[in-house]
Amino acid sequence: MSEPWVDALEAGAPDVVAAWRGIDGGDIAGARREVAQRTGEGTAGTIVPQLAALAEALITITTTLPEAALRAPGGEADWNVAQCIGHDCESRVGLCLAASLAAASRWPADAPTVVQGIPGAPDVDRETLLRKITQSQRIVERAARTVAGHELEPCPLDHPQLGRLRCGEWLLFAGVHDLMHLEQLHALVDP
Repeated sequence: MSEPWVDALEAGAPDVVAAWRGIDGGDIAGARREVAQRTGEGTAGTIVPQLAALAEALITITTTLPEAALRAPGGEADWNVAQCIGHDCESRVGLCLAASLAAASRWPADAPTVVQGIPGAPDVDRETLLRKITQSQRIVERAARTVAGHELEPCPLDHPQLGRLRCGEWLLFAGVHDLMHLEQLHALVDP
């Protein structure tokens, strides 16, 4: 079943939503195929506006939530909403920076594998979260400029569930990750 908020985002982020639908259904292999099909050579420029649409959705929901909701449970495990939003901002930056480092042949030899489930700060206020979302999008845009033309190059970033993806695939997956957390946040707002 489709949610109205997802349908509304699909116009601005069609590739990200298509890949997310695969993961939302629990089909990791299908989601990987969707991500791969949508991230060929020259796609970084089409992914950036989709990530911007998702950043706007994060801004909208962060602005909409009452201040008290930022400390309420939401997201992963026992995280509060602020931790969930902070985690998403840090993850979208980390995934896109990893792709840009690999694209620029600057991957650190001692880079660790992805560690899932690191929450953002628990007591961040709304203004700080909004600033983090905006900042994350600026970093995403810078990273994507480096990835442009290198979308099909492998990236050594190792994710415990996804394994390794190509540089362009990590850009798109950053958006899929955004949608995973937007789904959690919408469940709090629109139960």
